[in-house]
This record gives sequence, C-alpha cells and structure tokens, in this order.
Amino acid sequence: MSSAELYTAYKTKMQKIADVKYASAVLQWDQETYLPPKGNDFRGRQLATLSEMAHELFTTEAVGTLLQELNSKEDLSAGEKRNVQLSLEDYIRNVKLSSDFVRKMSEAVNTAYHAWVKARTDNSFATFQQPLHNLIELKKQEADLLGYEQHPYNALMNDYDKGLTVATVDGIFNHLKPQLSVLLNKIKNKPQVDNSFLHQHFDKDAQWKFGIEILKEIGFDFEAGRQDLSVHPFTTSFNNYDVRVTTRVDERDFGNMTWSCIHEGGHALYEQGLPATEYGLPLSEYCSLSIHESQSRLWENCIGRGLPFWQHNLKRLHTFFPSQFSRLTAEQFYKGINKVEPSLIRTEADELTYHFHVMIRYEIEKMLIEGTISAKDIPAYWNEHYQSYLGVTVPDDSKGCLQDIHWSHGSFGYFATYSLGSIIAAQLYAAIEKENASLNKEIEAGNTATVLNWLRKKIHQYGREFTSEQLCKKATGETLNSTYFIDYATKKYTAIYGL
Repeated sequence: MSSAELYTAYKTKMQKIADVKYASAVLQWDQETYLPPKGNDFRGRQLATLSEMAHELFTTEAVGTLLQELNSKEDLSAGEKRNVQLSLEDYIRNVKLSSDFVRKMSEAVNTAYHAWVKARTDNSFATFQQPLHNLIELKKQEADLLGYEQHPYNALMNDYDKGLTVATVDGIFNHLKPQLSVLLNKIKNKPQVDNSFLHQHFDKDAQWKFGIEILKEIGFDFEAGRQDLSVHPFTTSFNNYDVRVTTRVDERDFGNMTWSCIHEGGHALYEQGLPATEYGLPLSEYCSLSIHESQSRLWENCIGRGLPFWQHNLKRLHTFFPSQFSRLTAEQFYKGINKVEPSLIRTEADELTYHFHVMIRYEIEKMLIEGTISAKDIPAYWNEHYQSYLGVTVPDDSKGCLQDIHWSHGSFGYFATYSLGSIIAAQLYAAIEKENASLNKEIEAGNTATVLNWLRKKIHQYGREFTSEQLCKKATGETLNSTYFIDYATKKYTAIYGL
C-alpha cells in the first residue's frame, strides 16, 4: 500500500479505538453524575469490558506492524509523521500491559471508587483502606511493567506529563516551598482581609445561573458542552464538540461553586480548542495534565481572582444577589476572594497555601509507590504534615485524606501537575500581558477574548505535538520557570496585604 493508504488505515483504526474509549468516558461521566446506586456493579463491569476492548484493539501485532511501517515512511506530512510517532510511543508503552492486567485495574478502580464514596459518607478511612491498598499494589506492578529509571514513581508520572521525574518535581518544590513559606509568614503578621461576605445564604438556583453566565463570558460553548453537578468538580471530553464540566453548590459558601465553574471552564476551553480534524489521533489530544492545569489555573486565578474581572462582574453579581453584595466595592470583593489562610480542603485553598496541599499528596504517593509507607499509614502522615506545613489540625478523615477522588480513580502521579500548572499559568499570563498592553482594560470591560485567542493560538492548536517543556518555551520563549509564579504571588499579595 502507498503511504496515503497506510495512513488512512491507521487513522480509521485509531478513530475506532477512540470511539470505544469515549463511550467508556460517557459511562464514567454518568457514574459520577446520574447513576443510581444499584447500578454500580454492572457499571463497573461495563467499564472494565470497554477498557479491555480498547486496549486489545490497540495492542494487536497488526497495529504495531502498521505503525512501524508508517514510521519508516518519508513522504508523510509533518502532522501525519508526528501522529504516527506518538501513536508508536503509546503502542510500545501499552503492549507492556496485558489485557488481563488492564481489566483487573479497571475493576479495582471501580471497587475503590465506590468504597471511597461510602468512606466519605461514613467519614471513615478504614472503609477505603483495603480497596486502596489493592489498587496501590496494582500501580506498583504497573510501574514495574512499564519500566523506569531511578524511581518507580517516574513511570506513573510519565502518564500525566511525558518525561516528568521525581528529580524534576523535587527540585521545583525545594525551590518553591521556602519562598512560599516566607511570603505566608509575612501575611500572617498583617491584619487579615475580610471575606465574610462569601459565607451568607446564596440560593442554589441563583448560584447555578450565575455560574452559567460566567462560563459563557469566558467563552465556553454551550452548543458543544454542558454543566452538571457532581461530588467532586471535573471536566471530561468525548470530542471537542462535546465537553462536559461539573460543579458543586454550597448555599453557605459562594466561592465553592464560582471558582469551580471558572476552573473547570478553563479545562473545557482547552478541550473545545483542540483540532477537530484530528479526532482520535494524538494531535487532537491535550499536551499534558500540567498544561491542562495551567489552563484552568490561569482562568481561575490570574483572571477569575483578578481585580479587572470583578470590576466588570460585580455589577452582574448584584443582579443575582442584590442584598448580599450591595455594599461591597470591587476592591473589597477582590481582597476578600484572595484571602490567604491555611485550610483543610485543597480545592478551596487560596493560591499560596494550595501548593502545600499538593506537596503533601505528592510525598505520600511517592512513598506509597516506593514502598516506604502503605495505605494504612496515610491518615497519620496526612494529619502530621497538615499540622507541620500549614499549622492546621485535621478533625476527621472526610476533611482529611478522603477529600480527593484521585486515588479512587487510580490516578497516582497526577498531583504534582496541579502545582506545575499554577507555575506555568503565571508564566503564560505574563507573556499574554507583555503582548497586550490593554489587557486589563479589556477584561474590565467584560472582554476576555484576547486571552482565549492567545491560548488557542499558542497552546490549544498543537494538541500533543510538543512536550510541556517544549510547548512552554514555544509559547513564552522560556522553559518552565517558577520565578514567574513567585513574582506574580509576591506582587499580588503585597498589594492586598500591604507587605
């Protein structure tokens, strides 16, 4: 066959595999939004079957032969060549895992997820401990099967950010932690800003409608997506014309829903901006979870917790909640929503203390995979380090080590990308500001299109063509540089707290 015929065969095969994976993703989305409790067991079976099918379809010897032959061709376009290279890398990685192993992992994840949901209801880590232990053992096996250099955790982090290593993350955190601690201590010595206005009664339906308006403002296309409720806010995509976000609503905490909407909206804008013409192929997929998180944190924090955004949206807020915010100025609102205070819940943490939440989880995962601690040790380690890093006492498991969904999904290697995402976001935003002198005025006028268009051009259009480091350099002229986040945080909180 000619190169064109081979590529067509490859594309057809990859798109069929994508169809199976996205069908599975629909079932997972439904599991976390609308699935009735009695449907759990059969849903687990269905997900395991689809995971096994997708893996078997991709790891056949015929697919490997096709990819090897295509990879040797010299007459493919640059985009076609890159798709084939990335698919071959994925193939080599996936054939290391048997279909039986993939099914066992899917079944273990399903068991762990439902045990986690029950454990949160029972407020008891003991309910989750054994299913989590079983899942950790499988993740250790996965690391061994995939292979690694220096540390087994590297094999798992590579799934979320290609090439990311323990050495890299340790270096970034060792640079970040002391500087954030100094800034946090300075803030502790200043009068605290008032954010009590966020903790009044806010009607659930009114919050929901306001969240929809905010999503529309930042560019989320409701003709190509929707929002629903879930226990833990998340974003999932079945293609760039069907991107789902979820949020949660607390009638006593306005911030819970608002910044969840903006955060997940940032993820969704990335998914909606990926190339539709490359459906099922690597160039239609996101670069990495670090880059994905940079999109959500840029929208949530650099914009959604910025003064210009609320100089525009406070007026809109008054129409939804006329009594709760009527006496507030935009400046007062801005200071309150950026209050820095050590707390228990990662997803509700301020931009500064957020990184300590991530560091604790990263340290736990690294030790679980290397075998220096086990599942039973998690609550004690968690509680001890929340006290030492943040000075907060964990009252129970629900507000402690059961708060995140990630481990129940088997997502070991994920957490570091949250901090990396915030660091990249600050670097990207600095580049956007440098190129657009009138940016703040545009946002103050309710126009965030300049930001979205820049991200579409510099980040979204490339899919997986580049690694995180390469894409960061292409977009900003530099590889990842945590100084941008330190400078951003120092400037922001110096002004808010008068440091």
